[in-house]
Amino acid sequence: MSFTARPPRENNQVIFGIRAVIEAIKAGKEIESLYIQRGVSGSLLLELKQILHQHGIVAQQVPVEKLNRITAKNHQGVIAIISPIIYQKIENIIPEIYEKGETPLVLVLDGITDVRNMGAIARTAECAGVHAIVVPAKGSAQINADAVKTSAGALYKIPVCRHDNFMQTMRFLQESGLQLVACTEKTKEFIYTPDYTLPTAIIMGSEEDGIRNEILRIADHLAKIPMFGEIESLNVSVSAGVIIYEAIRQRTPSTSEGATFE
Repeated sequence: MSFTARPPRENNQVIFGIRAVIEAIKAGKEIESLYIQRGVSGSLLLELKQILHQHGIVAQQVPVEKLNRITAKNHQGVIAIISPIIYQKIENIIPEIYEKGETPLVLVLDGITDVRNMGAIARTAECAGVHAIVVPAKGSAQINADAVKTSAGALYKIPVCRHDNFMQTMRFLQESGLQLVACTEKTKEFIYTPDYTLPTAIIMGSEEDGIRNEILRIADHLAKIPMFGEIESLNVSVSAGVIIYEAIRQRTPSTSEGATFE
């Protein structure tokens, strides 16, 4: 499985100062997080906010103490964290998968906020040949050095797609012929029921809140992992591995020599 060449990855770094952040955005840097000190004002900050609006970048208003914990230097009330990866758009990837004659297998992570879980899931997904990971622009774990390290570098290899309108993205997947399989305890159906040989998007939610209800309502299948012990749930990275490899089992021909799927 191969994709068109992607831009070279960036090193994870912190940029501070209003003008420096403005220039980083104009240069096309991938902003992972942007923090603005509460109460800061001025014409230069107004220019920054206009640029943020133009590029669809959301800033978090935070107390100065948070900024001071990130850097002791003169940040002028603004700090941006540059992503170590280049985010992509799932709208560009799905047609490419079909053009290659492959059956899409996409992983959607709704509200995974722990960077180590993010890294572990990405590692499993890349090993299994998942075509892409889709995450929301808000409420998702940062792709930082810890996430990359936990992924064993998988986050540099598997496309990660970050989208603002998450529900619109889910509908796009369905309109593109993918079934949405939501991994949730809110069902009697087990993960073995769906036919994963079809174009599929597997959806995982956070351990705290699970998958948002709007997605559960439009999902084609709700599927749960059977549990027989006293502990009620698995770690989300383990759960993702279980359901991903059920999809791989169904897609892999049963031969003594083994095979890979397309």
